[in-house]
Amino acid sequence: MKKEIAELRKDYQLETLDESDVAANAIDQFTSWWQQAIKSEIDEVNAMTLATATKNGLPSARIVLLKDYDERGFVFYTNYKSHKGNIIDENPNVALVFFWKELERQIRIEGAAEKVSNEESDAYFQSRPAESRIGAWASPQSEVVSKREVIFHGDDDVIEHFKP
Repeated sequence: MKKEIAELRKDYQLETLDESDVAANAIDQFTSWWQQAIKSEIDEVNAMTLATATKNGLPSARIVLLKDYDERGFVFYTNYKSHKGNIIDENPNVALVFFWKELERQIRIEGAAEKVSNEESDAYFQSRPAESRIGAWASPQSEVVSKREVIFHGDDDVIEHFKP
């Protein structure tokens, strides 16, 4: 069986990465690739892996959604009291990975996460559908629940700002 896994391989041929084709500014380069990804109609184009590590180096990774980016960095949302929120609080060094198989491309970004302003956080929270806001507010993030009935549906509710 292991040999079969090892033989799983794809020969990537769409594009090569040539230094002469890369923008001097990393955000400009990301924008170019982001626009290609959007035009390619990739499902969940904004899905990215967020990798964190505790202060003792224990790694953790999960998929989060990119909600914005600019010269300041990349924005995703999380509850400050969630598992990832607690880890980021103790060690803000994180990594993001976008994998766009349709473009045969992955983008790695490393840097430190920091909270955006309360105003930005509040504006995002208010932009969510009412049911999502209620679920996020009522949901005990990353806590053990006593029974299924106390599980609320909703996604994360506070912005983290990631600076590469």
